[in-house]
Amino acid sequence: MNRPAVFFDRDGVLNEDSGYVFEISKLRWIDGAPNAVKAVNDAGYFAFVVTNQAGVAKGLYDESHIDILHHWMAGELEKRGAHIDAFEYCPYHPEAVVERYRQASPRRKPSPGMITDLIERYPVDVSRSFLIGDKSSDIEAAAAARVRGFLFPGGNLETFVRKLLSAERTSA
Repeated sequence: MNRPAVFFDRDGVLNEDSGYVFEISKLRWIDGAPNAVKAVNDAGYFAFVVTNQAGVAKGLYDESHIDILHHWMAGELEKRGAHIDAFEYCPYHPEAVVERYRQASPRRKPSPGMITDLIERYPVDVSRSFLIGDKSSDIEAAAAARVRGFLFPGGNLETFVRKLLSAERTSA
């Protein structure tokens, strides 16, 4: 049975974008973010994270740091009755300092690779799915994956998500 999905960008949507967040001690949730994820879960949607992580390509941190941070985020969400179905990230950048990460990846937003990979792996109802991002590259990736994209203007993420879910129920 296909289910709709919400694709969340990470930095600037789920957590404050304070520049290359990879340490647990530096992650600050956006207001309402854990409750927004729970609202998505409670509505029966998949909750996915799709995030560019150029800091790896720039040699600022390792992929293991991302895995540790995402594991911690999942644990914090679980304490609040919420969950992310999958975290996807792209460590590649065409101008990387670290040679092995220097490439133009189809997974790096604005390319849709992370989104389309999730759609292939999970039974996603694309017609009812959407992405929430804070940059035009997020919205471009959503459009390329044929998923609606919404630009998060800041503020309380739960309020923003509940309005989108409510509008979705009304139009269904």
